[in-house]
Amino acid sequence: MDLNGRVDPPNLAGEMETLLGFLEFQRGTFLWKCEGLTPEQLGTAVLSPSKLTLHGMVRHLTEDELGWLVAPFVDTPTPYPYGTEAAPGAAWSELDPAKYAEDLQRYKDSVAQARTAIAGLPGDHVGVDEGTSYSLRWIVTHMIEEYARHNGHADLLREHLDGATGE
Repeated sequence: MDLNGRVDPPNLAGEMETLLGFLEFQRGTFLWKCEGLTPEQLGTAVLSPSKLTLHGMVRHLTEDELGWLVAPFVDTPTPYPYGTEAAPGAAWSELDPAKYAEDLQRYKDSVAQARTAIAGLPGDHVGVDEGTSYSLRWIVTHMIEEYARHNGHADLLREHLDGATGE
């Protein structure tokens, strides 16, 4: 475990254990970037003209966890908590600082659901998303890429919000 509470990915492990280790590290990095800020700061866009906020990313990553790691691998409908057909980007907007704790808990719950949905599945296990088949290996790799990109965004936002930097 590093100084920021993140578990380092294993150095010597099988394919899925390595991939899931890197995904967990990215998840931990994201939570670290959100720690210690007020709900108002988390909902503040600081890189004009972008409307990107850490609170919006919490909500977006909640839907990514559900959409990529839960829905393709369970037999029950997995609705998005924010986006709708009429407002697909709602995770990024309509932010209420008073609901940040609730949104953060929903994110943590979605991660727990994702862990449960894919527990023990091999990398070549196939999940289906909107009629397209994906291997679990592909989806986990995609999620690592998704988190890494947003963690870069989070690092820039955090630096502008309070000067904190780090990987």
